[in-house]
Amino acid sequence: MDNVPENYYSHLVFDNSLTDGAYFYSRATAISPSFVKAIDHRLPVSTERFFNPPNSLELAWHSRPGGDWTAEIAVEPWRGRGMVLHGDALTFWCYAEDTIPAAALPMLVLRLQNGAFTLGLRLSSVVAELPAGRWTYVEVPFAAFAPLTGEFDFSQLRQVVFTQSIDDDQPHTLYLDEIKVRRVGASEPASPPAGLVARGYDRHVDLRWEPAGDPAIAYYLVYRADEGENFTPIGMQNPTFNRFVDYLGRHTTAHYRVVAVNHAYQESAPTPVVSATTRPLDDDDLLTMVQGASFRYYWDHAHPDAGLARECVPGDEHLIALGASGFGLMALIVAVERGFVTRDAAIRHMHKALAFLDRADRFHGVWPHFLDGRTGKAVPFFGKYDNGGDLVETAFMIQALLAARQYFDGDDPAERSLRAAITRLWESVEWDWYRNPAAPDYLYWHWSPEHGWHIDHPLIGWNETLIAYLLAIASPTHPVPASLYYSGWASQSERARLYRQNWGKTTAGDLYRNGSTYYGIDLPVGVGPGGPLFFTHYPFLGFDPRGKRDRYADLFENCRRITLINHRYCAANPGGYAGYSADCWGLSASDDHLGYLAHDPTPRNDNGTITPTAALSAFPYTPAESMRALRHFYYDRGAELWDIYGFRDAFNPTQDYVSPIFMGLNQAPIVVMIENYRTGLLWRLFMSSSEIGAMCERVGFSTDPDEAGA
Repeated sequence: MDNVPENYYSHLVFDNSLTDGAYFYSRATAISPSFVKAIDHRLPVSTERFFNPPNSLELAWHSRPGGDWTAEIAVEPWRGRGMVLHGDALTFWCYAEDTIPAAALPMLVLRLQNGAFTLGLRLSSVVAELPAGRWTYVEVPFAAFAPLTGEFDFSQLRQVVFTQSIDDDQPHTLYLDEIKVRRVGASEPASPPAGLVARGYDRHVDLRWEPAGDPAIAYYLVYRADEGENFTPIGMQNPTFNRFVDYLGRHTTAHYRVVAVNHAYQESAPTPVVSATTRPLDDDDLLTMVQGASFRYYWDHAHPDAGLARECVPGDEHLIALGASGFGLMALIVAVERGFVTRDAAIRHMHKALAFLDRADRFHGVWPHFLDGRTGKAVPFFGKYDNGGDLVETAFMIQALLAARQYFDGDDPAERSLRAAITRLWESVEWDWYRNPAAPDYLYWHWSPEHGWHIDHPLIGWNETLIAYLLAIASPTHPVPASLYYSGWASQSERARLYRQNWGKTTAGDLYRNGSTYYGIDLPVGVGPGGPLFFTHYPFLGFDPRGKRDRYADLFENCRRITLINHRYCAANPGGYAGYSADCWGLSASDDHLGYLAHDPTPRNDNGTITPTAALSAFPYTPAESMRALRHFYYDRGAELWDIYGFRDAFNPTQDYVSPIFMGLNQAPIVVMIENYRTGLLWRLFMSSSEIGAMCERVGFSTDPDEAGA
């Protein structure tokens, strides 16, 4: 078995579905005349029956002579999950509407990652008849299965398959919940949660309790009573988290208590009852609510050693994403300004992060894309050649540090030392090293001490790499010539032209200029219709594009037009995807039902996935359209999208899919860009750095003071 530490997800096959229609990670098929109930070939989700709230899977079948049926439940394969399951038995809870004789129970098959599978095991060999009207615990030792090969590692389980056994020609319905791989044995009592508090918003209540760290806790169970003492279970929470969102969808007063459940499914004593009232919020309150929830991703789940952001939550507990961490530090500034955390707490947090950055791997001053939060060592996540410096991710971090240097301007020793540490890190980045001597007109994305320039990736715009050029030109110690803005980022060389063509699959914008019209909007600069919306977010979290014009375009206006094209594309919905509208829009990079994609307004890169950060981080460009999206996401889709860290990463109504993760690259831009829309805070801080003003002069940005927000 791989040496993967145990956590909640080291045992989980299924606990709940994020959608109420069909369970995305399932497949149900039948060969006539047999029948299995399915919605678009997936198992239905039941909100009426569950062992652990709020739902379970409905397995309804009719096994007829000559037919067959199969229902597959897959282990969720989301980003960063350690796909190693620990235990010696498959366990689940089931509920039969009517008594099911043992002989009529399905067969069970297990499949591994490599495609190997067991012979069918008759459930009647481990379970007597299932009584009607109550939940029954089923435990199937792995030793009971007969693998088709001698080499069979059950820790690599990927699918649990229920399939037809005897053709009894009778309809049956079974509800399945809490499907896990477990070590069977005694369990210690779980410590009850402490410090439960509740806060009501417009449509939801946020619950929080003190972190426990008790290994006896399998999960938390949340109870609610709308009035009196009639408490009913409404949801469960992974013990990794000490928050829970109850999306009520109405204005009311609700009462709560929480218990901890141990591995033997025994409940602890409940917390004292707390109450909260939901109430109307105006648009300003909604913006603050979204900023506060999105920021908590970086505060609650900062790595304990590094103080920086994990790539995604849930996910690899030690995989630090450098660029996302920079975005998170910018969100921290907003958090202080908005009163989410104290200035002293933020300074302590910054010092921890800076100490980690100081000792982490650097390659001519440039950090890698991913680091191990325990050691600071580079993690070559994208393959063996990715074991060196990543200039773009480093630029995202430096953008944040320069803003922080301007914000923490106090004269006490803690703030003075913070500014000194930032300046030291900033001045040690060797931007000039990242000019490949073979092509010095460009900055390059990667360099490795072992593989040199092997990845061979020049930075060519229009995209998120703009900030790397701006900071490289601004560097007081390792600058590059300002001419690289035009020879590299805005290059019109043959190499740049082919690069843009290969990326965009079009000649539109292949010479940096575009000039085409999309959905009635002329686009000055960009490839095709402009690309995913993070192109207009990441470089401009700190760099203020208002009033900045290069030789080809006004940067702010170009961002605004790319955003409007994205909005109008979703409103027109040429792909006919479910949910798209003038209120439900936003295509950008995120996980989706197939993996990871930089979604954009082209048929090639649009598969029906909406990424909330796309519309919400666009507030400075399209405030009316972004507010309509925020209200739609929260009021119309909040039950599935709103959770403990704000809106989930992505959703696809056509596929009945909601992302099970929050992603570091996507939560903080919401916080920062909403703040730039509201007050211009991060723009004002970053632009106040003397090095940035001097850079703007060297590049030759022409500035309209009426548009610059100065």
